[in-house]
Amino acid sequence: MAESKAPDSSRRSERSRRAIYDAALALVTESGYARTTIEGIAARAGVGKQTIYRWWPSKAAVLLEAFVDLGDQAAREAGGGATAYEIPDTGDLETDLKLVLRATVDEMNNPAYDLPSRALAAEGIIDSELGAEFARKLLEPQLRLYVRRLAAGQDAGAVRRDLDLRIALELLVGPVAHRWLLRTLPLTHEYADTVVEYALHGLAPRT
Repeated sequence: MAESKAPDSSRRSERSRRAIYDAALALVTESGYARTTIEGIAARAGVGKQTIYRWWPSKAAVLLEAFVDLGDQAAREAGGGATAYEIPDTGDLETDLKLVLRATVDEMNNPAYDLPSRALAAEGIIDSELGAEFARKLLEPQLRLYVRRLAAGQDAGAVRRDLDLRIALELLVGPVAHRWLLRTLPLTHEYADTVVEYALHGLAPRT
């Protein structure tokens, strides 16, 4: 008789973890953050709530990890491995920044990203520890991509050498984030293009 193998606990744990990620993201999208509970996530994932509490201290922590994993999956599908996207360097800084800011707009308009991201941003204001982790795991990796692309622009002579690149990137991502947060005006590709043009060329008349 063939020798039976013991269940692989690591694979079982990974399946459970993946089910919990999917459940958390789905419930926040369908019902909103306030109505999402650990009990609801557990029921949707088909696990006991103690399984969730063994790995995470709160529903916010579950959602944060699920959201980070969602970004990693998207990067892998795009061929970037388990890392954040890189901003392309075609030699045309304006074109490259418009491309990535348009992609950011598309992501912000996608309910799968929009609703969990809003929930985490709001909860991070109340919970400073979660807010710091949200910034470290989700925001900082994306912001560093802008810094690297702007630094390459400096090397190519397309960006002033005396600029603080951390402030410069805020001219690009700040307006988009502000419009996304307020939801008073549409977030479009045309808007993203205009933000890039204003950031690169300024408001003064061109001579």
